[in-house]
Amino acid sequence: MKNHLLKSVIVTFFLWIDGTHGFAQKNTSFHTGEELTFKVSYGFLDAAEAKMIIAPQVMFIDNKPTYKIDVYGETLGIFKLFYVKDNWGSYLDTTKIIPYQSYRHIEEGKYRKHEQVLFDHEKNKAHVMLYDRENKHLVDTKEYKIPSNVQDIVSGFYFLRTMDLKKLKKGDSVTLTGFFDKEVYHLKLLYEGKESIKTKIGSFETFVFSPVIPKNKIFRGEQPVKVWVTNDNNKIPVKIKAKLVVGSLDMEIIDTNGLRNN
Repeated sequence: MKNHLLKSVIVTFFLWIDGTHGFAQKNTSFHTGEELTFKVSYGFLDAAEAKMIIAPQVMFIDNKPTYKIDVYGETLGIFKLFYVKDNWGSYLDTTKIIPYQSYRHIEEGKYRKHEQVLFDHEKNKAHVMLYDRENKHLVDTKEYKIPSNVQDIVSGFYFLRTMDLKKLKKGDSVTLTGFFDKEVYHLKLLYEGKESIKTKIGSFETFVFSPVIPKNKIFRGEQPVKVWVTNDNNKIPVKIKAKLVVGSLDMEIIDTNGLRNN
């Protein structure tokens, strides 16, 4: 049960930022070599650690420069009994801030899933390839229609960081669009204003957002998830809080390396 809750919150954390229109600007917030580390707590217990890492060098996909970005999640302490070791990844165009490839390597208990997605933004198609348990052999390929410039579960977070969040006014909402798990999602994100918070890496003025999540058996309340994003040139998420049917999960930043703006 806790395994499923942990996965749901981490996925929601990335899903709510999977793409939007408007407010976009030139990227001045991140670059190669950046690392963000988060602690995920369930109640008073440290449940997991999550890392977001941009590779040290620019990678090329079809001669196009990209950031190779990996997100890792792994359970800690007593929660290792509910084994989770996941890796989401994306190859993100350094100028257009759209994904060309994404992948998932999921290890949760005895469950395994290995998936790669190729994005054709000119033809508005996503090619989803599923591999076997050992990630050695292709077992299924399907094609899906996608909107223009759609984001994936990882790239959307970095697209958010190119937005001019200062233009938002309290009460504004933004509709987000992303492709994940063979489906296109449209999610409304509410801006709740600014708030000053303290973290293990310092104090920050932040923008506060609440994604509107449909009723389900995991979260409780109309706006069960809140996210705090720094009001500075880096625009990093420093905290996420999720109200669950049983208890709550908190995700807070504990370390950074290679930030573009110091």
